[in-house]
Formats: sequence, C-alpha cells, structure tokens
Amino acid sequence: MNWFTIAFTIVVCFNFLLLISMVFLEKRKPENIIAWITVLTFLPVVGFLLYIVFGSGLSVRTRRMIKKKAISERDIIRNIKGIQTLEEAKLDGILKDDQELATLCYSYGSYPLPGNDIKIYSSGQDKMKALKEDLLKAQKSINMEYYIFADDKTGKEVMDILCKKAREGLDVKLIYDSIGSRKAPRRFFKRLEKAGGQVGEFFPPFMHIRLINLKLNYRNHRKVVVIDGKIGYTGGINIRNDHIGLDRKLRPWRDTHLRIEGAGVYALQNIFLDDWRYCKDDNTPPRLYLENGYFPSPKICGSATTQVITSGPDSEVPRIKETFVKMILNAKKRVYIQTPYFIPDDVFFSALRIAIKSGIDVRIMVPKIPDKKTVYLATLSYLKEMSELGIKIYLYNGFLHSKAIVVDDNKLSIGTCNTDNRSFGLNFENTVIIYSHELNEQYSNIFQNDIESSQEVGLKYFQKKKWITKVLQAVMRLLSALF
Repeated sequence: MNWFTIAFTIVVCFNFLLLISMVFLEKRKPENIIAWITVLTFLPVVGFLLYIVFGSGLSVRTRRMIKKKAISERDIIRNIKGIQTLEEAKLDGILKDDQELATLCYSYGSYPLPGNDIKIYSSGQDKMKALKEDLLKAQKSINMEYYIFADDKTGKEVMDILCKKAREGLDVKLIYDSIGSRKAPRRFFKRLEKAGGQVGEFFPPFMHIRLINLKLNYRNHRKVVVIDGKIGYTGGINIRNDHIGLDRKLRPWRDTHLRIEGAGVYALQNIFLDDWRYCKDDNTPPRLYLENGYFPSPKICGSATTQVITSGPDSEVPRIKETFVKMILNAKKRVYIQTPYFIPDDVFFSALRIAIKSGIDVRIMVPKIPDKKTVYLATLSYLKEMSELGIKIYLYNGFLHSKAIVVDDNKLSIGTCNTDNRSFGLNFENTVIIYSHELNEQYSNIFQNDIESSQEVGLKYFQKKKWITKVLQAVMRLLSALF
C-alpha cells in the first residue's frame, strides 16, 4: 500500500467522522448535511480542507466563553429607573398593535425601549458626516465596533478623530473584525492604542498570522457606535471608501444606517460591551457600567419605540430570522424587503409564500450590480421562484447594501443582517425593530424612490438567461447551503 492510498484512506475516515459530528453533535439542518455529503463524497480531499476552514462550528470552549462574558440586557435595564416593563408598555398602548412581535423579541432578551428620536440615513456620506460631528462632540466615552474599518481616506479620517478624543482623556474603545478588516495593517489600529485608546480584534488569527484563521467563517458583521451612552449608530454602512460611494465599480452605492437618541441606545451599548468583554477577556462587574455612566438616566427624545435583536453562531436560536418571519406572518397589508443577498432557507421562503398567497403586497429589492458574483447567482435562482409566486422583484441600478424590512404602516427593521444563511446563522448580527408610523412612512417613501432607480423584472427576465447561467445558478444554490 503506497503513501497516497494511506493518506486518501485517512481523509475518507476523517470525512466520515465529520459527517457523524454534523448529524449527532452539531445537529445541522438536513440540507446543510446533504450539501456537505456531496462535497465530501465527490471531492474528498478538497472537501475536507473546505470543511476545516469553512464548515467546522465554533468550539464548545468559544461558545461557553462568549456566553460567560455576556451581560443580560434585562438585568441592566431593570436597574435603570424610568424604563417601562413589557407589561407597562402594552398598557400604555405603545405596542398595542404588535404585542405578539414585542413579546417574541422580549423572550429573546430585548426590552421595548420607548421615547427615541431616530434619523434614517440612506446615504453613506450623510451618515459619515453626522457620525464625525457626533464623535468630535463626545465628552466621556466612545464605543465603536465595525465589521470593516479600512485604512483608507474614510478610515483615516475617523481614526484621526478617535485618536484626538483619546488624547483628550476620553474613554475610547474600538472593536474590529479580523476578517472584515484584514486589509488594514495592525499598525493602523496601534495608533489608537498609542493615543490612549483601547482596541479589540474579534476572532484574531492563530499567532496573529492573517492567513491562519480557523474561525474565518464566523464574522462579527455588526456596526455599532455608542457615544457618551446617549447617541447610537447602527446599520449597513462600514468605515470604508466604497460604503460612502467612492468605488467606481459599485456606483451608486445605496445603503441604510440609523442614528438613535434615547433609551434605545442602551441595547446597542449592551451589544458592544458583550463583544468587548469577550474580545478582551474583561471581567468588569456589570454594576460598574451603571455607576460609570455607560447607561445614563433615560430622556424622552422622540416617539419611536425600539427593540434590538442580536443573533450569531453562539446562539441556539436564529433570533433575527425568527423575528423577521414573525413580522412577515403578522403582516396585514405589505412587506417590502431590501437586501444585497437573498438566499432564504425553507422557513423564510414559506413565510413569504404564505404572505403573498394571503393577498399581502410583497416586494423584494436587490442590487443589479453584484459585489459577489457567486452569491448573486444563488440570489437570482431564489428570486426566480419568488417571481413565480407573484412577488414583485426590483433590481436596483447600482449596488444596494441596505438591510431593511418594512411591514404594514407601523413597523420596520433596519440593521446589519442580510437575508441569507450566512447572516442568519454564521455571522454575529444585530437589527433594530422600530415601532413608528412616522418612520415607517419615511422609509416607505425611500423605498418608493429606490423603485424609480430600479428595474422591475418578471418571470421572463429569468427565463431568458443563458443555459450556462441557469446551470451556474443551480450549482451556486446547492453550494449556498454549505456556508
């Protein structure tokens, strides 16, 4: 028996053990297991390597550490005077029309937080201008967390401000994702540490060698900024030139971001602190965050009520996906979805089918210019089925990076979560559920304006695709279950 035969036999045995692990230990979805069986059977060596890099789940130790460091949002907010309980919010009629949705979100640990003033930015340049102005006005603390923080013109401008505020004596903390920010050299972030700030890298690579990262399939896709515990930002716009429309290939770049003033900022602060405690192995007692002004006394800044939902590979329940499904199933009039990637699982697919068959006006908008061609092929495959159901499909004339869902006349979701398997299960994500007629109407108008800059496509559009494109769509759709 030669060395090749021995090595091949060992790989096949390992592949079998991997499949056993998927079925009995990780309890993966059947379609996910079938996809991996296909790859491991027909490409045993390549499939094994792909699984090690992309398929292996988070270790038990990592999951336990994340949970150990997490702070209960309920426990924090219960100690802040002036915040209503869920029952009080219902009695006041704040969530009268959406009690089921609010109760679901509450069961996931998210408080309904009223009295927020929320600004919606549909332009990266507008968001960046407002963010830099707020950062310069910061007086006590800046907590910032981004999937992508680039060492380019946009990133340097923000980093200059962070360093300036750190030198002034403010408490400045920054988390960046190791994979999303891989092109930024570590010396770029060292600048902030030298200025007196603190930096955390989420899931750093082995021995700090960027090419060796066994957790590269799990990314912290969140974008969270909290300033003085009073002003919060979250949404789809990262700190990078193309996200503010400076990329020639992906123009125009359409995105959505939120600026929140009010009690809703507490939930964003909680998200940041959870991730910070894990990144830095921080054991600060939660009571000190209350005493040190991270959660200042609430003020009524506006009329919107929010609940912030998080999800990630550390969670046994896909909380954001289930929240979206609940919103869709509760719809009475309309469901508008904007997402750069549309790869729904069976549950999400069924919710949309039920909605359209129930007479709900369902519309889905994706970019016409893709940034990831393989993912876009899978997206087109699913959109074809959506079109067959009667759902209206729009291709935005540019790159659409917005992650938004509008439901009826009184609620919407804006955050970091795409409508695909990666965002629902592999990424650390967050989204803001907003209960507000005014903001719903505002974003509905934005959606209508986006329609004017889009191409509506029907079933014929998908049927006219070349046969090779249809084959690639089918292949990419199958492989999309892997990740």
